[in-house]
Amino acid sequence: MTKPTAPSVFLEALESLESAPVRPELVVNDMLAPEGLAPWAAAFTADLKPTRFHEDSDLATGRLVLLYDEAEPDVWGGPFRIVSFASAPFDVTIGEETLLSDVAWSWLKDALTLQKAQYQGLAGTITRIISRGYGQLADQGDGSVLEIRCSWSPLEADIGKHFTAWTEMMCMFAGLPPKP
Repeated sequence: MTKPTAPSVFLEALESLESAPVRPELVVNDMLAPEGLAPWAAAFTADLKPTRFHEDSDLATGRLVLLYDEAEPDVWGGPFRIVSFASAPFDVTIGEETLLSDVAWSWLKDALTLQKAQYQGLAGTITRIISRGYGQLADQGDGSVLEIRCSWSPLEADIGKHFTAWTEMMCMFAGLPPKP
């Protein structure tokens, strides 16, 4: 049995996403999209390139899934939904700051605004993780990680703006200044 051809609006959205400008500090790859969330889906990973030490490092990482359902589920408010995740380590002192969550949420909203991305139904959580190693892990010391899990419904088929905004937010998570 052959898989049906994707609707043209979904293919156009994918094309806009794949041709979206992405900062050179990021490496973007396709990944297998989760099944069962929507009739059509595409997924991507993004990781900040290690430039300081020229080796693998945990600067920022994320995933973005584009969902498309012609039935326009009520909770989406349209045919498209973007579901995303991003994570980056932070200095423990910064990670303990309660306002960090509010600031991180503003990075996403600001990035969407700067890209002139039209959306509705923005929802998400920001998680601040503080950890301390013990026993054989005591040498690793204290650590802090910031995570964002969010979703929103694009009001346009030009998903590229939304993808670029998401990658910009990831760069802000990693401490890079916003790109003008």
